[in-house]
Amino acid sequence: MARPRSAPDLYLLSKVSTLYYLRAQTQQRIAERLRISRPRVSRLLQEAQVHGIVQITVAPPVGLHTELESKLESRFGLEEALVVGADGGGGRGGAELRRQVGGAAAAYLARSVAPGETIGLAWGTTLDAMVRALTPIPTEGVHVVQTLGGIGPADATAYAASVVRRLAGLLGATPVLLPAPGVVASAAVRDALRDDPHLRPALSRLGAIDTLFVGVGSLASNPVLNDGASFPPGTVEELRAAGAVGDVALRFFDAAGQFVHTSLDDRLLGISAEQLRRVRRVVAVAGGAEKANAIHAALKAGILHVLITDQRTARELAARGR
Repeated sequence: MARPRSAPDLYLLSKVSTLYYLRAQTQQRIAERLRISRPRVSRLLQEAQVHGIVQITVAPPVGLHTELESKLESRFGLEEALVVGADGGGGRGGAELRRQVGGAAAAYLARSVAPGETIGLAWGTTLDAMVRALTPIPTEGVHVVQTLGGIGPADATAYAASVVRRLAGLLGATPVLLPAPGVVASAAVRDALRDDPHLRPALSRLGAIDTLFVGVGSLASNPVLNDGASFPPGTVEELRAAGAVGDVALRFFDAAGQFVHTSLDDRLLGISAEQLRRVRRVVAVAGGAEKANAIHAALKAGILHVLITDQRTARELAARGR
């Protein structure tokens, strides 16, 4: 027959809680004062919460969004979500949104980078904003790898090699560049370039990236995809026909989060969808109302571990199902 549990000692629960939470005494000091063991003090503090004697509340300062972040983490199985105060609107607010989201990404990178880590970096204006917001951080044995060949004009500030060089310089890390176009004429050209000794260092590291920082592109609003010059004619139409809504490092997926295959895949020189799935930690730095559908699809794809976005986009995502 099970032994009946004794009634809680409400006096002792209250006494221990008062000394610990209101008088700021250590558990060891309380144990000595009340002549009980330190492990018992720890158990009593836990029991005090069960009985409602201790009720802990967290009141984040105005401007923080920890409850919304927790909702995103729970709903989409994220390791971490970071939400900034920008409202996610377009137009003139786009630059401010990129500044805030990029600044939050820079702070995340600064606190999470580890010695000996291999960081992958895709291209994009928000990632450029992240690098601009970063202050120099001394690191040891870190490599920064360009994960996609160049897209768009070589002198653009968001050009992949430029961003990689600047990030590596700020970290005191080794840049590993992919000095080739991101989109080439044919699969045969791509395969020939894969054998080029100048490209092998970057290509060989694509399967060993520890942390990958990416933007999330929307098929409808991606300026490079729609500039009529960076991609072969008919690319957007082919992607639409395949059901694509967005991309990560130009690997496109549909609204259900399934990667779609088009002729563009055979002409891309960069990280593959399979390699994306194997990266230990993929950090998406993306926001804006026009990207909500693409970000939602990327979350469904299960390739993101960390999401850094704005509050308006975060609220919309949190209201959706997985």
